[in-house]
Amino acid sequence: MAKLLEIKNLVTNFYTYEGVVKALNRISLDVEHGEIFGLVGESGCGKSVTVRSLMRIIQEPGRIDGGEVILHYDGQAGATAQSVDLLQQSEHFMESLRGDQISMIFQEPNAALNPIMSIGDQVAESFLFHREAEMCRKIYKDLAAGRVRGVGPLAGILKGLYELKAKSPHHLLFKLLGRLPILKKWDRLLHEEARRRSGEIIARLGIANADEIIKRYPHNLSGGMKQRIVIAIALACSPMLLIADEATSNLDVTIQAQILALLRDLRRRKAISSILLITHDLGVVAETCDRVGVMYAGNLCEVGSIGDIFENPKHPYTAALLNSVPRVAQEGALQSIEGSVPNLVSPPTGCRFHPRCPHVKEICRQRFPETVAVDNGHTVACYRYTDNPRPRA
Repeated sequence: MAKLLEIKNLVTNFYTYEGVVKALNRISLDVEHGEIFGLVGESGCGKSVTVRSLMRIIQEPGRIDGGEVILHYDGQAGATAQSVDLLQQSEHFMESLRGDQISMIFQEPNAALNPIMSIGDQVAESFLFHREAEMCRKIYKDLAAGRVRGVGPLAGILKGLYELKAKSPHHLLFKLLGRLPILKKWDRLLHEEARRRSGEIIARLGIANADEIIKRYPHNLSGGMKQRIVIAIALACSPMLLIADEATSNLDVTIQAQILALLRDLRRRKAISSILLITHDLGVVAETCDRVGVMYAGNLCEVGSIGDIFENPKHPYTAALLNSVPRVAQEGALQSIEGSVPNLVSPPTGCRFHPRCPHVKEICRQRFPETVAVDNGHTVACYRYTDNPRPRA
């Protein structure tokens, strides 16, 4: 299957007063077209930092210090397919990409939604930012066909304004003349089209009474409904890659199941190409994902299919994590992982899991293990599976 996203040797550090927090230590993974890839691990292991790095939204004092994030994408309408390193692109390029080719569902919908904007206006923002030219073309066709009422003789003038705007990518003239009644009329038509599309995307997500929902505000909605609205915003422009960062962790299990079923159905109907699902819940991973990567203390320990990871885990941390999960037929006490997660200001030398590992070797304390393939598509970073260890730069 073709790759959609490739992350190669990604390094992200946070420069704090206590020292440099080495949050990501050469993370490498890929997401294929049409799959749901899960990234799992304990809180603080670097899952969210990974996706924020690829989106280029790491805030100070964080900094991306190395690596590549290659996106293989179709480009804008009519453009040829291309591959770009997102870490080498301008902020203007990233702004055009976020919400269009790549969208993100954040963990807390209350923080993602503006409390003083209606739901319809918040979903409409995506269309206005990324699909303005497309909506302009539709409005003009409606004007030419007489489908827009209350315009009358203004149709010809609006046509000329649209043609002028299409030739002016920065719309400087429109910013200068934006107070003119004729331009206010065009702006109103544009916002009406965006709100119409907002109602359509909300309805496609199975939300009843979409025409009423777009008039409400976030405080009028339940937690599950707000999360669906955040998903609607992320899906507005049909992104190739949808990133769900702990999107269901604050919801009760019934609503969580509905949201996960919705994501699977969207992938099945090809509303989106691929999903990168960030979670600490192994049950969610088992029910939802095709492949999974296991992270520990800023390192990627193991990557494999759901069957590989759950039935034949190779890395000692993966096995320990699975053994600590409660089961229906649980007998006796749960097995815990001895020790604690290391301080990433001064992480252990070599493998970062070695102070807690029951299979530790001397080489584990000295050098970080290279990632090796143990089966088709199943990789692990552990000295139990390599006979020729090499130092990691």
